[in-house]
Amino acid sequence: MMDLINPGTVSAFILILLRISSFMISFPLINTSLIPPNIKILLMLAISFYISKLLGINIPINELSVLDYFLLSIKEALIGFCLGLIVNIFIAAFSYAAEIISYSMGLTIVNMFDPTFGMISVLDKFFIITFYLIFFLTGSYKIVIGSIIMSFKLLPLMNLKLSIENFFPFFIKNSSLIFSLGFKVAFPFMLVLFIVNLGLALINRLIPQINVFIVGLPLQIFVGLAALSLGFAAIIYSGILLIEKMGSGYLETLKLLSR
Repeated sequence: MMDLINPGTVSAFILILLRISSFMISFPLINTSLIPPNIKILLMLAISFYISKLLGINIPINELSVLDYFLLSIKEALIGFCLGLIVNIFIAAFSYAAEIISYSMGLTIVNMFDPTFGMISVLDKFFIITFYLIFFLTGSYKIVIGSIIMSFKLLPLMNLKLSIENFFPFFIKNSSLIFSLGFKVAFPFMLVLFIVNLGLALINRLIPQINVFIVGLPLQIFVGLAALSLGFAAIIYSGILLIEKMGSGYLETLKLLSR
């Protein structure tokens, strides 16, 4: 009980809460309306309290001025934001793959507004939910939680040094992965749909009496859904590779911020 009213422990808990809350706000799954706000707040408090008790961090508050504590607070918010931002690259790559496939299938005309994800296609929402299922079923959330705990060892609370200038070039450089990884995931399905379109083009030239537009759109949707059903294992495998790459990106981010 004495630890709970110790000013040094309370100050450390507030800084830990700032890092955890800024991380969760920038994390793609938690910042959506899938999770109620009261659950988000309880989750932030629970994880912050657990880390505070696990690491036993105590800040000598008497040695810090108001300006120092304010700068420490800004630093903690930046660290959490940077860690959460890395995940957006890989979820965006999966979402981009869904958008490419939807465009090839002709499903972009049935975009819908979802309060959780915004204006997206049906296939995009399916891919995002699949990515989250892979994330939890493979136990990758443990890597994320472990990296957060590791961040307090590599980036201590009392250390004002933060190499933020190394992170943004790294983030901008790896943002190209959204397009390259997304295209790799979508390429097999795009190839199948391209062959279908090529066949429809040949039919239109050889038999102009057939209205290819009326036949082509349902055929594209049918072939696309069939290809997704047969190649769903490849989507799962691609999601696992993306999550593994996300883990290495987390470690690289921690190293860059701690230099």
